[in-house]
Amino acid sequence: MNARRIIVGVMGLGETASDVLCSAAYVIGQRIAEQGWVLLTGGRAIGVMDAASRGAKAAGGLTIGILPGATVDGASDYLDIPIVTGLGHARNTVNILSCDLVIACGMGLGTASEIAIALKSERPVILLACSAISCQFFEQFSTGKTHVSVDVEHAMQIAQTILKRKG
Repeated sequence: MNARRIIVGVMGLGETASDVLCSAAYVIGQRIAEQGWVLLTGGRAIGVMDAASRGAKAAGGLTIGILPGATVDGASDYLDIPIVTGLGHARNTVNILSCDLVIACGMGLGTASEIAIALKSERPVILLACSAISCQFFEQFSTGKTHVSVDVEHAMQIAQTILKRKG
């Protein structure tokens, strides 16, 4: 029997995500797929979620989306497995607890709640494209699980190191 695949969550801004942030999320999705890891996002067809899923699919990866609504309406076209929850924002807990590692790409209220859940649940978090204030805030609550990345390639190096230790 094969070992369970690693699931990496990419969380980030939706409607307010900039083109630069979406470009970074796209590359993160690609790199996750290239590692043979599974990508998990919030599943919507917008912002970081859609960009990361699109990048993972372009690299032949497997994508999962944990959707807030009771239908697949608004889901990214780049999901292999859309999971309908009907949980609204409470789906953030499902997002995080399903992941081995979380990469936060940008910062908003939804992303902040996911990071808090990750740290409370002892999941490692990589902060990418987050302000210094946001990084400092989360680092003060961390038990060595918060890692700040300067760019996508650095984030992937951190992810590889963390997941190698877990493996």
